[in-house]
Order: sequence, then C-alpha cells, then structure tokens
Amino acid sequence: MDPIILAIIVVTVIGLIGAVILVAASIFMYVPVDERVEKITAVLAGANCGACGCAGCADYAKSIVEDGNAINKFTPGGAKSLAAIAEIMGVEAGSATPMKAVVACSGTCEKTSKRYEFEGIHSCQAVKGLYGGDGMCKYGCLGYGDCTRACAFDAIHIVDGIAKVDREKCVGCGACAAVCPNAVISIIPEHKRKPVVLCQNKDKGADTRKACTAGCIGCMKCAKACPKEAITVENNLARIDQDKCIGCQLCVKECPVGVIHVPAGQVLGQNIKKDVVFIFNDGLVDASLHKGPGGNNLPLVQLGQIRHPL
Repeated sequence: MDPIILAIIVVTVIGLIGAVILVAASIFMYVPVDERVEKITAVLAGANCGACGCAGCADYAKSIVEDGNAINKFTPGGAKSLAAIAEIMGVEAGSATPMKAVVACSGTCEKTSKRYEFEGIHSCQAVKGLYGGDGMCKYGCLGYGDCTRACAFDAIHIVDGIAKVDREKCVGCGACAAVCPNAVISIIPEHKRKPVVLCQNKDKGADTRKACTAGCIGCMKCAKACPKEAITVENNLARIDQDKCIGCQLCVKECPVGVIHVPAGQVLGQNIKKDVVFIFNDGLVDASLHKGPGGNNLPLVQLGQIRHPL
C-alpha cells in the first residue's frame, strides 16, 4: 500500500477514535446547568466588574441560583435588571439603591497647577511613581485617564484636568475606583440631595490653599452648620456621614471654598436659613429641627419649594 494513503488512513482512524472518546466523555461527564443561571447571566450587564463580590456576572448568576446569594448585590443594570432577576427566581425584587462614582477632587486647571512637566507614559500610575505626581496637590486627581480607560461604559472623562463622571452612564461598577492610584474615586449611593466633600487634601489650611484654591481647609464651618452632626473634620479634611446626612445642604452654603457639592445636582436655594424646619418632598419630617436654640418653635419649609431666598 502506498505509504501516503496508509498515513491518511491512520490519521483518520485516530481522529475518529478521538471524536468518539470526546462524545462519550461529554455524555458521561455532563453536569446539568440550571437554565435560570443562563437567564440571569443574560439580564446582567456583563461588566464582570466584581462589585457583587463574585468573579464575574456568570459566577454571580450561579451563586444566586445554587447558593441562594442575594439578588441585589450588583450595581450595573440597576432596577431593570433587579426586576428581571426577581421574576426569574420568583421572589420579590425589593429596592436597589443606585450606586455612582464620585471624584473627590475639585482641582481643575484654573484652581491648581503643576510642579513639573511629565513626559513619560500617559498614565496616572506612571506619573504617581515620579515624586508622587506632577500636581501641586499630592492628594488630588492626577488627570492622566487610567479611570477612563478602565470604564466599560464611557461614563468618566478627563475634563479641565480632572476626572468627571457622567451620572447618566455610570453604573457604579467600581472599575474606575479600583485603578485610581490616589484613591480619589469612591462608589456611594446616589441621592438627589445629599452632598459630598470633593477634596482629599489632608494638609493644613494654609498649605492646602497654596496647592489648590478649591481645597478643603478644615475650617469646621460645615460641621458647625450641620444639624445632625453628620460632618466630622479629621486630619484637616471634612467628611460627611451619608447615613446621618438628611440632605439639608446647609454645609454647601457655609463652605467658604465651595468644595462641598451635590453630585446628583439637586441643589436647594442658596440662602437657606438655619432657623427653619425642613419637610422633604418624600414626606420625611425631621422633628429634631422643630426647636431653635432658645427652644422656640420654628417655621416649616417645604424643601421642594425652595428655589428663592427665604
């Protein structure tokens, strides 16, 4: 027999034997997969961001079906995905608080300056490795876009020297926060009224002002204005406890450097007085604000109606 033909026959036989073995293995070693896992994986955003604590969307879907994991641990997809998963699992959807990225830096190009001109790789990690960064403020956004490249939803961009979040596109996956070498990006619950301090500078006020005109100077005015003791100043930097904050925004008015902002954009009247009782649109009344310093009853004000000075 021709050696070439013999070789072809041998290779063909080996291939057929291998195919039979693979088919048999797929039959005898098949592990049934609950169809709900595939359905849940399909309705998840597919970001594989790890915000839920699992290795990826498919792993999270599997943990929901097989291990009874909570259905509201994810952030991308929001209420729509939550409702779909609840329907698949036959449970109540409950509520999912939207999570959004916040950049704790206000140091735009006009507010701060550079210590030196960096000509290396266009990366925050790279510039951070050279004397802690090229900015006058060593705590702020480096502005080289590692976060923008990490975002799968095109929700964060470098604008005027610092990262800015597109709140419509942001799904709160945390990918941007994970790559920020200065840790100026955090993921917090979205709230229409609650403010945050957009600064990370821990230097003393005078030093902060030299580095950036939009930095927190630790003056304590916001903490003194807060009726719920939701603001503390540690290491010359104000922090707002989002759990205690009621969204009255008195701190926004009191901040002399304008570093406290409401990320969601619903800013109340600029001349809100301290001696009023706040009644929120959602029906929440803060009874602790009914009494003034002298124990007198204070006037009631509907927050949703505040658009002009009182």
